[in-house]
Amino acid sequence: MLLATVIGSGVMGEALSGGNVAVALLANTLATGAILVVLITMLGPVSGAHFNPAVTTVFAVRRDIELPAAAAYILAQTAGAIAGVLLAHAMFDLPILQLSQKVRSGWGQALSEWVAAFGLVATILLTLRSRPEAVATSVGLYITAAYWFTASTSFANPAVTLARAFSDTFAGIRLMDVPVFVVVQVAGALSALAFVFMLAGARQPSERPGVTSPAE
Repeated sequence: MLLATVIGSGVMGEALSGGNVAVALLANTLATGAILVVLITMLGPVSGAHFNPAVTTVFAVRRDIELPAAAAYILAQTAGAIAGVLLAHAMFDLPILQLSQKVRSGWGQALSEWVAAFGLVATILLTLRSRPEAVATSVGLYITAAYWFTASTSFANPAVTLARAFSDTFAGIRLMDVPVFVVVQVAGALSALAFVFMLAGARQPSERPGVTSPAE
């Protein structure tokens, strides 16, 4: 549902914006932020609402999730993301199988993805410490903002990044640009983990590791 929203809202926004890229991006942004709040609220009590391999990796490093479970999550995240892309194509009567030609490369894009992932993980970890019930809203709002303050429009998620390479639509990315995005996303996520540890110290026993959340 996350990727069906990302791709579908991009297709709809581009079709209805009359060529105005800012309007299309705004539509894409609002839909993505909204669905994140909904999905994290629904699935947080079920699975921790893990949609993001970078976030799952952080929780594995924290030992809040066992490595076999983390690997299974990452496989499910990737498969689900690709399935969401194909579903969006089907809904809009587009060719189901596509490869994106949209160029997203350069140092600015890479730095943007590091920043996007850093901010996302910091948002999750610090909100979990202060107000666990606000994680869904905080993540949705953060991604909504990051769509606009990063040059890359804040992918911030390796599974999302790979899946979007299979859509030659508004939200796509060239397959050859995916590896750099994924590397800097994971680096940004791990940097945020180190930053939060230095800022707030080790996790307190009162925290609830089962209440975990990720995002885009």
